[in-house]
Amino acid sequence: MLPAVMLALATVVSAVASLNTAIPSIARDTRATQTQLSWIIDAYALVFAALLLLGGAIGDRYGRRRALAAGLVVFGAGSVAAMFASDPGWLIAMRGVLGVGAALVMPATLSTITSTFPARQRTRAVGAWAGVAGASAILGLLVSGSLLEQWSWRSVFLLNIVLAVVAFAATLAVVPESADPDAPKLDLTGALITVVGLGAGVYSIIEAPTEGWTSARTLLGLAAAVVVLAGFVGWELRRPNPLLDPRLFRHRAFAAGTLSITVQFFAFFGFVFIALQYLQLVKDRGPLLAAVSLLPMAAAMMPSARGIAPRAAAKVGPRRVIVAGLILVSVGLLVLSLLDTGSSYWVLLGGIVPLGAGMGLAMTPATASITDALPADKQGVGSAVNDLARELGGALGIAVLGSLLQSGYRSNLDTTGLPGPVAEHARTSLAMAAHAGPQVMRQAQAAFADGLHTALLSAAIVLAVTAVVVGALYRRPAPAAAEQRTGRDAARTAETAN
Repeated sequence: MLPAVMLALATVVSAVASLNTAIPSIARDTRATQTQLSWIIDAYALVFAALLLLGGAIGDRYGRRRALAAGLVVFGAGSVAAMFASDPGWLIAMRGVLGVGAALVMPATLSTITSTFPARQRTRAVGAWAGVAGASAILGLLVSGSLLEQWSWRSVFLLNIVLAVVAFAATLAVVPESADPDAPKLDLTGALITVVGLGAGVYSIIEAPTEGWTSARTLLGLAAAVVVLAGFVGWELRRPNPLLDPRLFRHRAFAAGTLSITVQFFAFFGFVFIALQYLQLVKDRGPLLAAVSLLPMAAAMMPSARGIAPRAAAKVGPRRVIVAGLILVSVGLLVLSLLDTGSSYWVLLGGIVPLGAGMGLAMTPATASITDALPADKQGVGSAVNDLARELGGALGIAVLGSLLQSGYRSNLDTTGLPGPVAEHARTSLAMAAHAGPQVMRQAQAAFADGLHTALLSAAIVLAVTAVVVGALYRRPAPAAAEQRTGRDAARTAETAN
């Protein structure tokens, strides 16, 4: 059963990042603007995050095996439709459909494990689940990069279809049905409010480079998002069985861990979105080589998360480890913000190694902070919030950093003296600037590097500020022994996962 569940998980998690390697070819084939490219990548992550809690509730109420199978069908069907897309709008819509399927699949995989495995095997199975969830994003980049060396971007969706079909067959064959007989009534209103609030916010951010950051449309959209999400908090506070109980964030450790995970994945997915365009369109590397270029980030992340972080948390407490990790990520982003058209690979390497090591250092104790803050009967909620923080952080990172990149690109691209159609091609995106000739392309590459600098420097500042906030939030609940006990718990969790 476990291999079937892991395959389903890998199928939906890898899709968050796998299409990043195809951005240049999608832009050339569909003539998508930089804003549309952001939507093509972010539509999946946004819908995935917005519906994740509802997807988990559906599985608990109607059956996790049913939810898993239904999610794989939706995911596969959306991939079929996306594979034949020729219009950016249709591709964006189908990526949203894939997000609906993923929101059903991911929580069902974890809850199936926790509800069917005996206690003595459950921790190891959950550790395997966490490992697959973490590794699948990088694996997706490598596999899609390999496919793009031989075929078009449509092959990425073909891979989705094959994985979904195999996972669906395995689910029907070996995964047992399970459900919660006491599951509460679905909070459809809360789910709808979440979708509207997050959608309004992300839409306003992604469209801001075109509309203007201070335009009435952008400011009203962001204000509407804040009001709607505040309404979600008010609604959930009145519900006897809320999708997400806002009172949980009264626990300082819970709030600090959630904030840390969200901002880490904000930086990670936002950076990957920018870096793969930089490597392919500025440094002229193929899709596979671009993906391989980022592997040292994963190589630094894994030992940091599985070995160094648990031991350090046991010795000095999780608060210091989380803060140190966030600062290390900030330093990595600061180095990466120095990349320009003439930078060597050593500059990239000097940024991605501390970025990966810092994420690994902060991630393990942050996750432990979320789960340790809750009683045993609320551990499912802790897992759901951890997943939501990852996906929401990724969606916001792609939206915010992608928009800052586009704003910097458009403001630094000099199209003076160019014919109107040529200038418009160049302003649309870096990929489209190639059609305007080599001289314009060189100018566009320099403008892209300027936008990259703005986006990654802003991300570095966000990480540094978050480190300060997390340090202030994360108070020790008792004398130092309590904090060290939490660190020892994190260490035992990591050892079991190994």
